[in-house]
Amino acid sequence: MAGFWRKLLPKRFRKDGITIPVVRLQGAIVSGGGPFRPALNLANVAPVLEKAFAMKDAPAVAISINSPGGSPVQSRLIFTRIRELAREKQKKVLVFVEDVAASGGYMIALAGDEIIADATSIVGSIGVVSGGFGFPELLKKIGVERRVYTAGENKVILDPFQPEKEKDIEYLKSLQLEIHQVFISMVRERRAGKLRDDAAVFSGLFWSGTRGLELGLIDGLGDMRQELKRRYGQKTKLELVTAGRGLFGRRVPGVSPVSLESAASGLATGLVEAAEERALWSRFGL
Repeated sequence: MAGFWRKLLPKRFRKDGITIPVVRLQGAIVSGGGPFRPALNLANVAPVLEKAFAMKDAPAVAISINSPGGSPVQSRLIFTRIRELAREKQKKVLVFVEDVAASGGYMIALAGDEIIADATSIVGSIGVVSGGFGFPELLKKIGVERRVYTAGENKVILDPFQPEKEKDIEYLKSLQLEIHQVFISMVRERRAGKLRDDAAVFSGLFWSGTRGLELGLIDGLGDMRQELKRRYGQKTKLELVTAGRGLFGRRVPGVSPVSLESAASGLATGLVEAAEERALWSRFGL
């Protein structure tokens, strides 16, 4: 009979411990993606976030981040969705950094009410970077003539097959400065009262978790399991929230079936994108 009445109690009043939903955000942040390269972007993570915040009896949502950055747009979209859900569901957001939460990865981490990292994690890199390659001499060497027709004198700005122009570089840098200011404003707002007054914080440098704590970029050092048990009791359970699965048990990221031709094209594109992602990770020695 005691067991019957116990089941009628809300979970938070039972003695079998609290369950905290866990969301893992892993990889470079890019729009798009495909079957050969799962992407970290709003379209892919939104369903998982919705499921996690929908757990009514959970007092908090734990988010694990391991990302070297990427698209500032997708980073802000994910940040905004987390904050919207936190307000709507009235839940605390605890962010835990794994290897790295840098650049766009750190922008997402700002969605946490608290950010906790390992002493050897990499955090920061509050800046904006654009990269690419130039091939102005390649076409000449292989005997190819490039033909481009535009309406608008700046439609081929930063064309990799033309020599760089100083005005194009200046324009790109002006865009970078605008995005950088948005990033800085987010950090100042979310880390208000915690951030150390040090110009190096916004220079694009990145630091270990220990140094990040000194600078006010994070709130503490530790790991998810121990921290959650310390806060909510030793019987606290962690429940990893994942994407839904299709008929044959495979995860459904919202990608439609592909033809042989599009698969081949996607594979080639994926190889290039994988190289770019590898470059992002390598900036942090990972």
